[in-house]
Amino acid sequence: MQDKAWPRILPFALFMAIIGLEESLIFLDNRGWLDLQGFAFDLLYPLRPLAALTALLLLYRAYTELQWIDLTKWGQTLLSVCLGLLVFVLWINMDWTIGAMTEPPGFNPHVFPEGPQRWLMIAIRVSSAVIVVPIMEEIFWRSFLLRYIINSSFSKVPLGTFTWPSLLIGSLLFGLAHHFILAGIMAGIAYAWLLYRTKSLAQCILAHAVTNLALAIYVLRTEQWFFW
Repeated sequence: MQDKAWPRILPFALFMAIIGLEESLIFLDNRGWLDLQGFAFDLLYPLRPLAALTALLLLYRAYTELQWIDLTKWGQTLLSVCLGLLVFVLWINMDWTIGAMTEPPGFNPHVFPEGPQRWLMIAIRVSSAVIVVPIMEEIFWRSFLLRYIINSSFSKVPLGTFTWPSLLIGSLLFGLAHHFILAGIMAGIAYAWLLYRTKSLAQCILAHAVTNLALAIYVLRTEQWFFW
C-alpha cells in the first residue's frame, strides 16, 4: 500500500480495533467466560479516541489536503454549519428503523456514580464525537476512500472529484459502519456533496462536528442514549 494511504487509514483502524476488542469482551462475558460489570465496558471507551488522536497528532504532517484556512471562507462555512444541522435533524426525526440492525444500547453515563467520574466520561464522549471522530472519519472516508475508489493511486485524484461509483460505494460503506445504516448512508451522501461543492476537507470536518455536537446536546437533554 502507498506510503500516503496508511496515515489516513491508521487512526480509523485503531478506533475500530478497540471497538472490536470491546465486542469480543462482551461476547466472552455473555458466554460466562469472563465476569465483567457493565460499566467496565464503558471504561474502555476512552481508549478509542485516545488511540485515534495519538495517531492523528503523530501523522498530522501527512494530511496536506486538510487546510484549516478554508474555514475563513464564510459562505462555505455557513453552508457547512447548516448542512451539519440538517443531517442532525434528519438523523433524529426520520424513521431509520428499517436500516437498523437492533436498537443500540448507546452510551449511558448514568452507569457511573454521580460526580466527577460521570462528568469526565461525558466530557470524553462529547469531545471524542465533536473533535476526534469528525477529523478521523473525514480523513478516512472523504479524503482517502472516495479517491481510492476512483484510482488506487488516490493521491493523484484531486480532492472533491465526483464519480457515481465513488459516491454510492463510499456512502454505502459509511452507512454500514454505523448502527443506523440508512441514516449513515444519508450522512455519507450529505458530507460527500459538501466535499464536491467546496473541495474542502476542513468544511466536511466542520459539518460532521456540528452534527455530532447537536446530537450530543440532544442526547444529554433527552436521555435517548441509543443515539449515542
